Amino acid sequence: MTTELDRNAIRRLVRDRRRSLSHQERHHLSALLATNITRTPLFRNSQTLALYLPNDGEVDLTAVAKTAWSMGKQCYLPVLSPLYHNRLWFAPYAPDTPLELNRFGIPEPAVNWRKMRPVWSLDLLLMPLVAFDNQGNRIGMGGGFYDRTLAYLSHRREWRKPHLIGTAFELQRFDALPNEPWDVPLEAVITEVAFQHST
Repeated sequence: MTTELDRNAIRRLVRDRRRSLSHQERHHLSALLATNITRTPLFRNSQTLALYLPNDGEVDLTAVAKTAWSMGKQCYLPVLSPLYHNRLWFAPYAPDTPLELNRFGIPEPAVNWRKMRPVWSLDLLLMPLVAFDNQGNRIGMGGGFYDRTLAYLSHRREWRKPHLIGTAFELQRFDALPNEPWDVPLEAVITEVAFQHST
């Protein structure tokens, strides 16, 4: 049994590691990672996918979005829902989409709520994370937004959408991480080195 303090210590450690990358290193590793994503059958077979804009040294998925747009795919970004407490909805994201900062200072599409989609209507969700392990466990920033948004998946046995793929640098990998009952496991994690299914 581990404590939230343990998880917070991991968050501090890995965020420091991630921030220690130079702009050039982060750009290079993100480009390698984007190539690994766009070569997967999951990406190629998805028509609707959600990604995120980098914050706090996260992987930059700009190249993934550009490839998706060139292939006619629809991209979405997470937005904080004013209707459902601490959950995410997903707004369409195109090259000309206007952005505005949310309450955490993270850019979100400035679009009408009628254009947004629930997560279960998407084919693929590329998720940010702070740390991950080979069993599909993920530690996020601590807000629980993705876990609350995806909680419905724990009740599904057959039809499961979207596919959940974590994106991270290898320096964020651990042999094993503490998990909690509400954590939603990933199907796989893609890094600059490899595409790895959880075991």
